[in-house]
Amino acid sequence: MSMNRQETEQLIQEVLQVYPEATGKQRAKHLMANDPTLEKSNKCIVANKKALPGVMTARGCAYAGAKGVVWGPIKDVVNISHGPVGCGQFSRAGRRNYVTGHSGVNVFADMNFTSDFQEKDVVFGGDKKLAKMIAEIDTLFPLAKGVTVQSECPIGLIGDDIEAVAKKSAKDIGKPVVPVRCEGFRGVSQSLGHHVANDSLRDWVLHNRDDDNSFESTPYDVAITGDYNIGGDAWSSRVLLEEMGLRVIAQWSGDGSIPEMQTTRHAKLNLLHCYRSMNYISRHLEEKYGIPYLEYNFFGPTQIAASLRKIAAFFDSTIQENAERVIARHQPMQDAIIAKYRPRLEGKRVMLFVGGLRPRHVIGAYEDLGMEIIGAGYEFAHNDDYDRTFKELQDGALIYDDATSFELESFVERLKPDLIGSGIKEKYVFHKMGIPFRQMHSWDYSGPYHGYDGFAIFARDMDMTINNPCWKKLQAPWKRAGAEALKSAA
Repeated sequence: MSMNRQETEQLIQEVLQVYPEATGKQRAKHLMANDPTLEKSNKCIVANKKALPGVMTARGCAYAGAKGVVWGPIKDVVNISHGPVGCGQFSRAGRRNYVTGHSGVNVFADMNFTSDFQEKDVVFGGDKKLAKMIAEIDTLFPLAKGVTVQSECPIGLIGDDIEAVAKKSAKDIGKPVVPVRCEGFRGVSQSLGHHVANDSLRDWVLHNRDDDNSFESTPYDVAITGDYNIGGDAWSSRVLLEEMGLRVIAQWSGDGSIPEMQTTRHAKLNLLHCYRSMNYISRHLEEKYGIPYLEYNFFGPTQIAASLRKIAAFFDSTIQENAERVIARHQPMQDAIIAKYRPRLEGKRVMLFVGGLRPRHVIGAYEDLGMEIIGAGYEFAHNDDYDRTFKELQDGALIYDDATSFELESFVERLKPDLIGSGIKEKYVFHKMGIPFRQMHSWDYSGPYHGYDGFAIFARDMDMTINNPCWKKLQAPWKRAGAEALKSAA
């Protein structure tokens, strides 16, 4: 049963009581009951602030945002993780950003290139090592279209001049070499990494072919930005756009390439999927090249149809008529999916805690299946993300920003949702609690979830998760017989 605003606010106060007074006051600013009538969130919830020392946060770092999200999926560049080996290895091929091509020949998204910092590099600096590495990469991988230098924490601490190395190396190899100042300790979360990566695209890549006028434009040229092709998401979205008569001339970061990125300036419309990570470069494209950007949502048939119509409205009647034909052609399949899965999922209650756009974008897909979102929150949102979220959630729904592990587990224990959609850090805790869980950062090794094809997989996965009989057989280790005796013995 849904809670009203008063009940949600009471729940928040109960959970906060465990904290010391100062901590409780600070955390209270990040929690609220939803009010769909609100236009601005900055007076009712705090976002994009540093997490409190000592509390467990699910956030990542600036390096994760730059290398793991924005630059990592671009297939034809070599991303050097400049620093110790661990960051590069941990971030390699973890998000399932699908690409076309041959690994190690003309695509490099699943490979780990690292300068493997040692103690002597921290003492004497890594500039010479970096320059040598870039030269070797150009020799070993001649089809790479460029190199990026993703700086890890030690680089900022010792003051290596990666910009100078990048400028010289770019002249030496005749390709873009992009310094990305994404040291992990910078900023509040991975959100700064998105911004830094966008700025590096603006300053080092996008303008490189501004004097090339050989591109043959059409009135229907569009670009897809902010779709990272997790499990093939961008592909399932792209086919719908092409089916309605648009020409996708650039798609990035997922399965993206340097030439495509530089071709983006010819687009008539920039279609932005992940607002949080790519709004910066979208604004630049609008300001410098006059390319308007439009946010769209391809999760679930209701939002897909609304987005296709919104996109088509930018173009002429031919595209608008095509959009209606696309919607009509796919509607019987979507109706069949809903008829199959909605009876099994109707009324199931969901809590979400993810990054990027998903806490608001996937709401419609769950609602298409008759499910209810009772709580949603972001790991690294800004206030403009919450401005957009208020209108998507029901009145009184629980909202949590940068929730601590304690808060999230306490909310789950009290609300008892039928499904949790969150990240890998939370997955196994809730498994042990016997609560159905989907990893909503990379689709739990499934996907795609975007587009009409993706909705079929989404619905199947939610049913397969919630209605799996294993959950009734699980009991948290701390609730098993003998747990009290073990606690006493400890």
